[in-house]
Amino acid sequence: QVRLVESGGGSVQSGGSLRLSCAASGNTVTNNCMGWFRRAPGQAREGVAAINTAGRTTYADFVKGRFTISRDNAKNTLYLEMNSLKPEDTAMYYCVTSWGWIDACTPRETNFNFWGQGTQVTVSS
Repeated sequence: QVRLVESGGGSVQSGGSLRLSCAASGNTVTNNCMGWFRRAPGQAREGVAAINTAGRTTYADFVKGRFTISRDNAKNTLYLEMNSLKPEDTAMYYCVTSWGWIDACTPRETNFNFWGQGTQVTVSS
């Protein structure tokens, strides 16, 4: 079992920035795919970004150029730097990880085995 704990959410104005963190503990594995998802009120959950152990990243089109995903493998920690935030970015953000290697590390739900409880991000206009 892997435990994921997100932090760093909050309320900001449009154009502002936030940095989310996700600490992984438990039976973590060396080679995996980690990522971020989000769910806005009344909306379906959507993938935001993913990163593999080697640092290769993929992003949803709606965050390209604004969000940056990164990880510190030594600390088992995942990050999401969010800049130029928009009101439509308001959502609960979830950290996810696979159990083991994924050939195509992309933000697709079927790639991931473990989910965090989420951290709320609210962007006001």
